Amino acid sequence: MSSERPLPHVALSAHAHNRMGLRRTDEEWLRHQMSDPATRMLVVAGNRLRPTDGEIQWVAPADAPEGILVLLGDHDEVVHLAVIVAPDAAPGDPQEWVPLRDVLPLIAEQSPGQAPLLMHAIGLAEWHHATRFCPRCGGSLRSRAAGHELRCTQCDRAQFPRTDPAVIMAITHGDGDDEALLLGRNRAWPAGRWSTLAGFCEPGETLEDAVRREVDEEVGVQVGEVGYFGSQPWPLPASLMLGFTGRALSTDIDVDGAEIEEARWWTRADFETAVRSGEIAVPRGISISSSLIEAWFGRPLEGPGWD
Repeated sequence: MSSERPLPHVALSAHAHNRMGLRRTDEEWLRHQMSDPATRMLVVAGNRLRPTDGEIQWVAPADAPEGILVLLGDHDEVVHLAVIVAPDAAPGDPQEWVPLRDVLPLIAEQSPGQAPLLMHAIGLAEWHHATRFCPRCGGSLRSRAAGHELRCTQCDRAQFPRTDPAVIMAITHGDGDDEALLLGRNRAWPAGRWSTLAGFCEPGETLEDAVRREVDEEVGVQVGEVGYFGSQPWPLPASLMLGFTGRALSTDIDVDGAEIEEARWWTRADFETAVRSGEIAVPRGISISSSLIEAWFGRPLEGPGWD
């Protein structure tokens, strides 16, 4: 694979914005940005976006509705904010508002530079949507720090956005032309859809051990050496995908039957034949799973896929 072409998941982080964390409590500065027509604002309805004419729309503050204000930060010397409104208060037809997953292909093709801003906005919108009451006393919460903190009106306890670490892994065995990649099929997926294995890290567990445990639990394969590959924000609803590679110590497969319906080792030759013929479809677009598979395969993937 050419080193000049970035792997697919890098599109979500290649244009990271300055989050301007020190400005989140500067009320005077925030008021100034809200009076500046050059400021760009993203309207989020609950946790949904509204693409218009194939593009994500950013509006001037004067054209944005009232809602929970979120400071995203500076991108290309322009301050970007989001405003979160209740779905029933969102402008336009409710059917026009779609989840982030629906616009990811659009972002990747037309405006990858917006990806970190959108991931930031939707991640916070998901958190505000899910965090309605204080977990200590049940009191109501009010937004602070430009949408990055929720504080209880009764016990004054602060809540901060959470991110759940999830591991996703390309497990291989063998060498050279005989090297094979382990892929699985979730029982809820359509026929022919395959991907790398993944799962959440548990409390008190290292990420490397989470890789080993998940592979063992899901398909009965023992994993030895584990190496870090890369990461990707995935606010669907609140995950950080942590990519790893791993070398199998065993090759016998025993699927759990609960989550994974089928798993299989694929050599590059078998994999290429199956993808080109349409026998299987693997992740495409900007997912880190696509990057893991492409890095193993050695060149961009062809044939049918899914985002």
